[in-house]
Amino acid sequence: MKPAPFRYVAAESLGQALSAKAAGGDEARFLAGGQSLVPAMNFRLARPAMLIDLNPLFELDYVRAAGQGGLSIGALTRHRTLERSPLVAEHAPLVAEAVRHVAHPQIRNRGTLGGNLAHADPASELPAVMLALGARFRVRSARGERWIEAAGFFRGPLATALGPEEMLAEIALPGLPPRSGTCFVEVARRRGDYALLGVAAVVTLGDDGTCTAAGLALCNAGATPVRATRSAAMLVGRRAGEREIAAAAAAVAGEIDPPGNVHATAAFRRHLAGVLTRRALATAAARAGAGARAR
Repeated sequence: MKPAPFRYVAAESLGQALSAKAAGGDEARFLAGGQSLVPAMNFRLARPAMLIDLNPLFELDYVRAAGQGGLSIGALTRHRTLERSPLVAEHAPLVAEAVRHVAHPQIRNRGTLGGNLAHADPASELPAVMLALGARFRVRSARGERWIEAAGFFRGPLATALGPEEMLAEIALPGLPPRSGTCFVEVARRRGDYALLGVAAVVTLGDDGTCTAAGLALCNAGATPVRATRSAAMLVGRRAGEREIAAAAAAVAGEIDPPGNVHATAAFRRHLAGVLTRRALATAAARAGAGARAR
């Protein structure tokens, strides 16, 4: 298959890219890694009139330490960079762990974080990770910029809060509090496949060993990545023991509306959600405890 005809613009600056998008509106699409867009174009599921290539914009390819242990990540940063970055491993271990589950090395070499998030596939790992970490997204257009919380960014399958003239420019990850542990787990039919279901968990322990904060998000559990706020809140103020974690994991089924298809029924995905949430929370709590003892 070949794509429908389109106009190609290789952006020489961020300003040029945004101006081209303002002119093209919904008929223009940004090209980053192209790992989702190009196949869709080849099958003519996507027919943009204009393709704006962002790859010359090296200014959007970076991982930088931010204040209070956070990170700033440019939208054009490749998955492979996230996988190998010492800064990501130190400040955002959940990202480093989850990105290894994204497709195959060849795709991670080209795919970008910004493109992945803007594509907003509910089965993708990294949107759920952003929800669990409480990320914020800097969005740019020819008119200016604004910030969007990850919790308000994903609107539906392949749909986001981005306006027709906007692009995702930067991802801001807050620093993890002391005595925090994270974990990402998923089940897929084959290595590199989309997860049947995945879980990202963050657990923070106080000086007395009780849970002071928890974050929990799931992929392929609904029309968007799902932040399981009620289940995570069940741990706060309590010790994250086996009984408490089991109760939180059991409650996850009530917060999700997973799809069913030939690969897995909705009932099986609900079962996976409970099993994987229990594993993820237990591992995150153990890592938080190990970090506290190391200090």
